[in-house]
Amino acid sequence: MKYYSKAALSLALALCMAQVSAATEHHVQRPDITLEGALRLLDATMAACHARGKTLAAAVVDRGGNLVALQRDDDVGPHNTLAAQRKAFTSLSTKSATGKLSESARANAATSNLNTINELLLLGGGVPVTAGKAVIGAIGVAGAGGPEMDESCAMAGIARIFPLFPIHQE
Repeated sequence: MKYYSKAALSLALALCMAQVSAATEHHVQRPDITLEGALRLLDATMAACHARGKTLAAAVVDRGGNLVALQRDDDVGPHNTLAAQRKAFTSLSTKSATGKLSESARANAATSNLNTINELLLLGGGVPVTAGKAVIGAIGVAGAGGPEMDESCAMAGIARIFPLFPIHQE
C-alpha cells in the first residue's frame, strides 16, 4: 500500500480545484424546464382546455427552443402540432406571449417584419414559462378555437403547474 504525504495530497487537490475553476470561467448554468415539468404542464393545459369543451395540440420547448414534449387530441388537425411548436418557439425566442407580440407587430412598423421570419408564428397561443425572471421554456397551444382560447389554455396550465412564478411578459 502506498502512502502519500499531506503536502502531495494538498498539491493534487489544489491542481484539481484550479482546473475546475478554470473550466467554470467559460460557461454559465441556467435553469431549464425538465421533461417532468413539461409533461405536467401539458397535462394541466390539456385539462384546462378539455374543461372548456375544447380539443387542442400543445407543445413545450426548453430554454434553447428544443421540443421537449408534445400532446395532441385525436380530432385536432395535423397542422396544429406544428403550429403549437412554432408558437412555443416564438414565445421562447422573443420572451413574450405571442398574442401580445402579434398585436405589437400589427401596430408597430418597426416590428411588423417579424412575420417574415419563417420559424416565428405571430399568432396567439404561445406563452413563456418563467422561474423568477428567467425564461426556462415556453408552451404553445393550437387548435383550441382561436388565438385567444389557445393562449388562455396555455396560461391556465402555467398557473396550475408554476404558481410561484407568475407569467413574466415583457
